[in-house]
Amino acid sequence: MFWLLAILAYLLGSLSFAILLSHLAGGPDPRTSGSGNPGATNMLRVAGKKLAILTLLGDLLKGLLPVLAATLLGLGVQQQAWIGLAAVIGHLYPLYFRFRGGKGVATAAGVLLGLYPPAALLCICAWLLAFALTRTSSVAALIATPLSLPLLAWQQAGALLPMALLTVLIVWRHRGNLRDLFAGHERHF
Repeated sequence: MFWLLAILAYLLGSLSFAILLSHLAGGPDPRTSGSGNPGATNMLRVAGKKLAILTLLGDLLKGLLPVLAATLLGLGVQQQAWIGLAAVIGHLYPLYFRFRGGKGVATAAGVLLGLYPPAALLCICAWLLAFALTRTSSVAALIATPLSLPLLAWQQAGALLPMALLTVLIVWRHRGNLRDLFAGHERHF
């Protein structure tokens, strides 16, 4: 059951709501507009609030639903976390879109929400505070994502390794943003 759920989580994670919603709305592929990232932040830039919110919700749910399914099927916290990581990997490297995906932040938030809601709440609050102070989504994501690890180590230790790998992947996907930040060229709102 674990491997079946992990594969299904990857396939669900591979659905890019930004690309699908842009296509349905007759807009440009978000990978060719704005920052080039198929995620909620870029959708806000290129398609407006409504499609950005729908993208955010879709990306959040594709992280949350596989974890909830694993929970309902009685899998342990560590297996739930690996299944959640599979959903995030699907978002980062989507099968349906030539492996050109997003940064994984909203999908990771969905995974955390399913695994341990207090960790998700901590990250969401940290993201909102960092974004309010910097007006830069990438800075907010890079600050918020690692904050879940100490709390998970304390309360859900079985989830720590998969979530640490998830954090490394998200930081890796933001490497261009880090270069832009250090060069003073990162996009702000």
